[in-house]
Amino acid sequence: MTDSQLVSVVIPAYNAATTLDETLRSARSQTHRMLEIIVVNDGSIDDTLGIAKQHAAVDSRVRVVTQDNAGVAAARNTGWRSAQSDLIAFLDADDLWAPTKIERQIQALKAGGAQIGLVYCWSVRIDSTSTITRVREGAQVAGDVLEQIMAGNFVGNGSSALVRRNALIDAHGFESGLRAARAEGCEDWLLLCRVAEGYHFAVVPEHLVGYRNLPENMSSNRPRMLQSWMLAHDELLARQPEYGDALKRGVHNYGNWLVRDALAANRLKDLPLLLLLLYRRYPSVALSVLLKQTPSALYAKVRVGLRKRHPRKAKSKNAEIGRRFLIGNPDSCC
Repeated sequence: MTDSQLVSVVIPAYNAATTLDETLRSARSQTHRMLEIIVVNDGSIDDTLGIAKQHAAVDSRVRVVTQDNAGVAAARNTGWRSAQSDLIAFLDADDLWAPTKIERQIQALKAGGAQIGLVYCWSVRIDSTSTITRVREGAQVAGDVLEQIMAGNFVGNGSSALVRRNALIDAHGFESGLRAARAEGCEDWLLLCRVAEGYHFAVVPEHLVGYRNLPENMSSNRPRMLQSWMLAHDELLARQPEYGDALKRGVHNYGNWLVRDALAANRLKDLPLLLLLLYRRYPSVALSVLLKQTPSALYAKVRVGLRKRHPRKAKSKNAEIGRRFLIGNPDSCC
């Protein structure tokens, strides 16, 4: 596997005009030059299609596919199924890649051998201006990761993975049925679990993705996200009942995170529905989240509020926070 290995990049895009230009520039600026970049315009009504066509006009590697709006899972499936490569990388239309992202993942795939079906990397969180707002060390879980991924999505987001086509075929792609059930949100996690059922994972322990966290993101609808997780959980439990304990831990971990996130965002009205959804499936999990996580999250919120009222000269724990996420310049590398 060399620099001549073609990699297909799939970018699902729905009303992504405000971010797509920078996202495409980050994809086109990869140090690994052998790319096929497929933008799937998922029925956008803004200028998403126009921006994608502008990039296609100056870079022959960019191809635009348009379909009626069918959701992110269906758009990703359209992209990878029409791709020419045996290696597929997914990039959401509001996220960014560092220039060496694909290069480093191909190196890891080559080093891991044929049993590796997916390579992930670490991410930083960025805001609407592409400024880094959070940097955390990611997971370094590799090999047979099925139990760990069922207990929580350590990969983190949909722009991290490079996947073999055979792994996608065996996993039946992304589950568009979650949207049909009005429970979009956890298609990424479900695909990761499906791939882990038959393949090993590898990791590049470097922050190579800028994950844009905005209030209007799909993940801001926390009750729907929990419903989505539960539907994915049910599918996996039916097929892999021996991993029931891991899946229950996953519900507990995800419920904890959603409650903490709701409180941080001042979405107190989300809490009753989140706890009810948890209670219907795992009463003990709901009780634990209510009695342990909720008070802890409230305490953390009060501490943050006090720091804002009485600010001190803070030292950043990471020099990257406050800087722009760096992408390459496609005009200098084409």
